Amino acid sequence: MNRVRAKVVARGVVQGVGFRPFVYRLASEMGLHGSVLNSSQGVFIEIEGDRDFVQRFLLRLEKEKPPRAVIQSLESSFRDPVGYERFEILYSEDAGEKTVLISPDIATCRDCVNETFDPKNRRFRYPFTNCTNCGPRFSIIESLPYDRAKTSMKKFTMCDECEREYHDPRDRRFHAQPNACPRCGPQLQLWDEGGALVAERDDALLRAVEGICSGKILALKGLGGFQLVVDAANEEAIVRLRQRKHREEKPFALMYPSLDFVYHDCAVSELEKRLLLSPESPIVLLRRKSGAASSIAPGNPNLGVMFPYTPLHHLLLRELSRPIVATSGNLSDEPICVDEHEACERLNGIADIFLVHDRPILRHVDDSIARIMCEREIVLRRARGYAPLPITLQSAICDPRSTILAVGAHLKNTVALGLSEKIFLSQHLGDLETEQAYAAFCRAAQDLPRLYGAQVDLVACDLHPDYLSTKYASELPRERIGVQHHWAHIAACMAENEITGPALGVCWDGTGYGLDRTIWGGEFLLAREDSFERAAHFRPFRLLGGERAIKQPRRSALGLLYEILGDELWRQRELISVFPENELQPLRQMLVKKINAPLTSSVGRLFDAVASLLGVRHESSFEGQAAMELEFAAVARACGAYSFTLDDKSPRVIDWQPAILEMREDQNRNESIGTMSARFHCMLAETIVAVARKVGEPKVVLSGGCFQNRYLTERSVSRLREEGFQPYWHQRVPPNDGGIALGQIAVAAWKQHRKLA
Repeated sequence: MNRVRAKVVARGVVQGVGFRPFVYRLASEMGLHGSVLNSSQGVFIEIEGDRDFVQRFLLRLEKEKPPRAVIQSLESSFRDPVGYERFEILYSEDAGEKTVLISPDIATCRDCVNETFDPKNRRFRYPFTNCTNCGPRFSIIESLPYDRAKTSMKKFTMCDECEREYHDPRDRRFHAQPNACPRCGPQLQLWDEGGALVAERDDALLRAVEGICSGKILALKGLGGFQLVVDAANEEAIVRLRQRKHREEKPFALMYPSLDFVYHDCAVSELEKRLLLSPESPIVLLRRKSGAASSIAPGNPNLGVMFPYTPLHHLLLRELSRPIVATSGNLSDEPICVDEHEACERLNGIADIFLVHDRPILRHVDDSIARIMCEREIVLRRARGYAPLPITLQSAICDPRSTILAVGAHLKNTVALGLSEKIFLSQHLGDLETEQAYAAFCRAAQDLPRLYGAQVDLVACDLHPDYLSTKYASELPRERIGVQHHWAHIAACMAENEITGPALGVCWDGTGYGLDRTIWGGEFLLAREDSFERAAHFRPFRLLGGERAIKQPRRSALGLLYEILGDELWRQRELISVFPENELQPLRQMLVKKINAPLTSSVGRLFDAVASLLGVRHESSFEGQAAMELEFAAVARACGAYSFTLDDKSPRVIDWQPAILEMREDQNRNESIGTMSARFHCMLAETIVAVARKVGEPKVVLSGGCFQNRYLTERSVSRLREEGFQPYWHQRVPPNDGGIALGQIAVAAWKQHRKLA
């Protein structure tokens, strides 16, 4: 007899994505018997029948898996048959180590959208329609394995029809944990600004639409938290939202009803279209057409565009038939609200009305932000749709005995958990500037280990002693590993690209604590697995007032000019005319006495200085504004790079002074700002090529917030390739500090590997 039994373990994203019903249907179609079971380690399958059919089943399992499933490993072993008489789905087990991957929240699938707008369907106009192919996951899960009783949906008892769908392996909603309908699931309510009930169910949505049309600011409880919504065509409402939210110039995101509306306002490539329509459904940065929605993103040639990603958004946009502003439901520097009562308190004075629902959100998840750069996707803020899917380290350096928690940086914080070769990166948590933001960080740092039932052995953190994340790490009763900020950036990019050292790491950002206790940020690191060497950096200059210089680029410009001119600077009045007279004397004392004027090699601050010198921006209302506007000003045509020098010291120093002097000559000749900006960007790219030639490593890794700059990144990648180098840059992990936690774990794992080798 040719009958066999195979034991199969599927690991990866195999829960909450319709994997078990797929297995059931496949086994039934092929006449095979056995069982399938969810566990905290993955999906366990026993399959029994004719050997050829079992072999074919295993091949089809990988080839025909559900679209959102990710099989990272499929282990199978053959055993003697035991005489199964049918195929069945068993109840989940939660014993043992938890290694299954949690699915991110997924945008509404086409089938569910169609049902939501079908008058004959029982879910017609139901804002919480979902199935195994879409809907909330990470934002509602309490613990593994992923079952309804361990989600925030446990409070809703399914009606008979939903119960039937849930238990029918042939149904699209088989074991769809958030499954619900208008009879048994979450419901909408509309509240006024004081939290009093105004309307319920569909009437609540229609009244919310009326409010938006009349110019009101709506606080909308969405998938992973609240959004603040206004009519994108209502200038007065947008101005009022900016004033109330204290967001003077930072761009707002837009949600569009359809591609046709987007085409009217933006240029959209095929790659950008695919990203917009992807199940991750991030905010995508698109080049806007002249005059389109200028008040949404002042001075910015791009618009942040997304499509509806929940049935509630689809219903709202269908009623409005026009774009809306959909920005995070928070005050500046605070995490987004997730609870309706909390939102009424924290958003009091911002929102006029509140459209809420009674499905609890267990963890806040912002909208992700992405763009196309170098003909590839790059994620700038990693949250909904992406988190908490892991990055896989090379197994050769992973110690299965050590679980590592990384607490990230101070800005754009994320935390990460390293379990053997997998690194689970949290959703974007934001800047740790407020009490609420720090509390959200603390919850996330406890949440990831709890979700995976992990006992943390090591804690990795930044070297900066004043980062709140570093202070948090110092209070934990675990061995601690400090990782230099820019090395963490480079390690993150290497880990994401699955490469090993040695490599030349180019890390350019605004601020990072250097080994010499100065502010680094224009770094060239010769990176190995367990160590790095500072191969080169930019010539330092002084930041007047430390962090105040970040908000006033003219201070960076003054420090830069003082490096060149010394005391002669004060006699050249045209160079200091942007300062009020009463500020100059204190600033001069800072420079002369070197008080509250730390040295920095930061390329981010160099961008600020050049932006001010060219008159682009002297004061910034949000982080990176001056550098962004300098990028936007650059002309596309080739104009030649400004000069620089590179010495032969160790580490080498790149001197920007020739570039600044040539720029001053261009200004005196009334050269256009666009040309001068382009020449500056090209000079920066040439410094990378020059250092790469000196170091001689073929692999060049680009990381740090400056590489969010499309002009700089594409120019640098192009020039490196022309010179025969192999450039690497980020894709699914942000190049900014949102990727630091990943790099911290990579470095900690490398160090542990060396210690235990």
